[in-house]
Amino acid sequence: MDCLTRFSIIALFFCFSCEEQATQKYEWKTIEVTATAYNSLVYQTDSDPYLTAFGDSLTPGLKCIAVSRDLLRLGLKHNTPVVIEGLDHLYLVKDKMHSRWQNKIDIYMGNNVKAAKLWGRKKVTLKYQVPLLE
Repeated sequence: MDCLTRFSIIALFFCFSCEEQATQKYEWKTIEVTATAYNSLVYQTDSDPYLTAFGDSLTPGLKCIAVSRDLLRLGLKHNTPVVIEGLDHLYLVKDKMHSRWQNKIDIYMGNNVKAAKLWGRKKVTLKYQVPLLE
């Protein structure tokens, strides 16, 4: 198979993939949760503080959160986009917390312990995107 044929097949695949995603419909749900912050430090996580429970690699500056496992059942699954009251960016669910936590998120703040402590612990409104069931 020549290079042009391979390129055409790959381009066709991406066109169908993008079209399928574009037709998927979503809705935004709202929930009130307790929000804390965490860092990529062994004493706050485990022996590999840059690896999430979903298997993603974390890098400082990444806008992501960890969710308590009860929130997974509400639709806050891996890579779900979320908007957190009081913060400007769109975040993604990239990690999950120990099962002892309920109705809680942890905002990833890289290695900035000062920012995590400044955030503290607060109740926030969380908006998250879920696919519509048809």
